[in-house]
Amino acid sequence: MSLKVRFQNAGSLFKQLPGTFRLFWQASPRGAVVLGALTLVAALLPAAIAWVGKLIVDSVVAAAQGSVEARSRVYGLVGLEFGLMLGSAVVDRGLTLTRELLRANLGNLLNERILQKALALELRHFEDSATYDKMQNARREANSRPLSLVTQAFSIVRNTITLGTFAALLVALSPWSVVVLVAASVPAFIAEARLAMAGFRLYSWRAPEGRKLNYLEWILTRDSHVKEVKLFGLGPLVLGRYRTLFQKFFAEDRALAFRRMAWGLGLGVLSLGAFYGCYLLVAGRAASGTITVGDMVLYLSVFRQGQAAFQGILTSVGSMYEDALFMSNLFAYLDIPTGGEATRVLPPLSPPRGHDSAIELRDVSFRYPGKDAWALKNVSLSLKPGQKLALVGENGAGKSTLVKLLLRLYEPVDGDIFYGGVNLKDMDVEDLRSRFGAVFQDFVRYQFNVAENIGLGHVPALEDRGRIEKAAEEGGASGVITALPQQYDTMLGGWFEKGQELSAGQWQKLAVARAFMRDDAEVLILDEPTASIDAEAEHALFERFQALAADRIAIVISHRFSTVRMADQIAVLHNGQVDELGSHDELMAKDGRYAHLFRLQARGYQD
Repeated sequence: MSLKVRFQNAGSLFKQLPGTFRLFWQASPRGAVVLGALTLVAALLPAAIAWVGKLIVDSVVAAAQGSVEARSRVYGLVGLEFGLMLGSAVVDRGLTLTRELLRANLGNLLNERILQKALALELRHFEDSATYDKMQNARREANSRPLSLVTQAFSIVRNTITLGTFAALLVALSPWSVVVLVAASVPAFIAEARLAMAGFRLYSWRAPEGRKLNYLEWILTRDSHVKEVKLFGLGPLVLGRYRTLFQKFFAEDRALAFRRMAWGLGLGVLSLGAFYGCYLLVAGRAASGTITVGDMVLYLSVFRQGQAAFQGILTSVGSMYEDALFMSNLFAYLDIPTGGEATRVLPPLSPPRGHDSAIELRDVSFRYPGKDAWALKNVSLSLKPGQKLALVGENGAGKSTLVKLLLRLYEPVDGDIFYGGVNLKDMDVEDLRSRFGAVFQDFVRYQFNVAENIGLGHVPALEDRGRIEKAAEEGGASGVITALPQQYDTMLGGWFEKGQELSAGQWQKLAVARAFMRDDAEVLILDEPTASIDAEAEHALFERFQALAADRIAIVISHRFSTVRMADQIAVLHNGQVDELGSHDELMAKDGRYAHLFRLQARGYQD
């Protein structure tokens, strides 16, 4: 990449600055003002200290030659320098403290923004690897890059002011030394910008592999995987892959570190040579009496510090360039377009509350983003209030996809879904979902206490212990809870202290109880609700379920035909289409796919 292109890229990336400074100000307006004030004071102190140092040397020389007045002036100047140095120390400590407080405030603000954005994302975003990489890149840098970008900007201001005061002192002694100071530092900036871009590319390109590294670590450290890891002897294989990937990362990091060292060493020698060249000339002028010893000391101090200040400016610009590259990741994540769940009419339409709303699917087709195959194709179904629909079919037939469309986790590619006569696209998504109660096959095992695990099914009633106990009874979880040490206050899971682990069936009963927290739900969805419980518990669950869903629409997905035969209608899905539709008796009489699957399962029980 040419230097011209690199600078063009840098210009576009520094457009991240306004957004970063807005975040900085929002995090702590008072802290921003304090940081600015301390930076200004810190910028002016070095020149003042250097000038007082020159006066001390000249006064010492004069005092050595017999000047009584110069001797007394030495004491006052030393006291003044002490005060300036003390002030410099206090300001530096104040800057450190302010930056640490700002780091906490800004990091917390950004983490909240990232989490808020995650709440706004739709299911399609979480199932897209590119979006997930953006999220991980944003999370990785949120606690360091924004503050680094801001502090580097303040550092540039500080060093620029300091350099301006130094330049004013240097010009009076040797104008050409200012040119040498600048010329010796520019190559360092070019190298820093080049290496910053290389570092950004390295860390961005390997985001997918970084996710894989985290996944390999997850396999070896989570309780949900340990049984298979030990049974199948997966440890050496997974650890070997982890080690190989880590070594690849290490080799890339080492190569970049060596490049930084080589450039830093070479440019450091260049800078050192420029300094000692100037040192030689100034020392010669002092020896010949052209300038005073104090002037020489001032010149050397100012030149060295000025060189450091100028290099500090260039280094800060290079660091800002790198920080801005990473900030582009953060803003790219925060700018991910959402709104697929937004209502399409204003105000949104809302069917009357109650259990009188029918559901109708009209020629609904859907395929997942980036996929060619149809997950659902021309599906038409209707459900009246009080009806029970069972969805059966092989894995991948489209059963869970249909549920996702009903909940507007996705929207149909073609066709429409109506709820109470209103197109789902025209309903407020939160209003729609509040009408559903559901338990999914991949239900979540919250590392909270029992009451919260159930109460999360209806957050407004999270503190309503009576409602929670009723849901537990209806979901068949009361027996599980009674046997626990602190019953409803028992912490569950193995992540935190005193956590109580449950069996898969016990967790599933809690998930069913969570679904029953919404006792005003108009539609109940049970996605493989009995996969992890025994036959007796299954029978009891569906007896309760039939009673609870007497006047509601209910949708059941199950591979157990003893369950689905209770439904009013059974939809047999095959390759995303409704292959058969009818009651159990009707489908058995038809002697088609359903009857074939039913007999296969019945034969398995008989054998």
